[in-house]
Amino acid sequence: MARYTGPVGKVSRRLGIGITEKGQRILAKRPFPPGQHGPAAKRRQVSDYGLQLQEKQKAKYMYGVLERQFRRTFEQAARRSGVTGEYLLSLLERRLDNVVYRLGFATTRAQARQLVNHGHIVVDGRKTNIPSFTVKVGQVIAVRPESRRRTYFKNLVDSGALNKHRAPDWLRLDPANLSGTVVALPRREDAEAGINEQLIVEFYSR
Repeated sequence: MARYTGPVGKVSRRLGIGITEKGQRILAKRPFPPGQHGPAAKRRQVSDYGLQLQEKQKAKYMYGVLERQFRRTFEQAARRSGVTGEYLLSLLERRLDNVVYRLGFATTRAQARQLVNHGHIVVDGRKTNIPSFTVKVGQVIAVRPESRRRTYFKNLVDSGALNKHRAPDWLRLDPANLSGTVVALPRREDAEAGINEQLIVEFYSR
């Protein structure tokens, strides 16, 4: 499945926010936009459209979603009653790859996406290899029994890393069984900080 594989450092510097932990580290070292003029470059005044586009790009890159799929997710959110922007972020949070990341089974969303793609994850006992699968309240997400014998997952358990991991309140983590349960829908504060979802709504409402 298609995914962004370009430089996260340049994107983070251009958007002014770390789209991954690596992007955040690069941004901390070079907190200015990429380009030959470096920190001496003059910042242009950004139009309303530019601000809206920037917020959409932030969410896209942070959650690892390409344009067509992001638009479909927005359209799904727009069909629901309530606050469109908040439901958009809820849908992004409930993507299976993001849930695997939030549970601590992977250190990045890209790694979580790979674990899902390779068939290591089950939802309610059924192998699910679609990263964009939307989880629901009550569903159990776990590492496939056959995959738990792999070195990566054995180390994850033996190291005790999951015991120290703090999952968000809408997920209940069971470290011993390499599983987690969706106990509620994610709230706005559970989503990535630094995203102005209202600007994304305005972008697609032009």
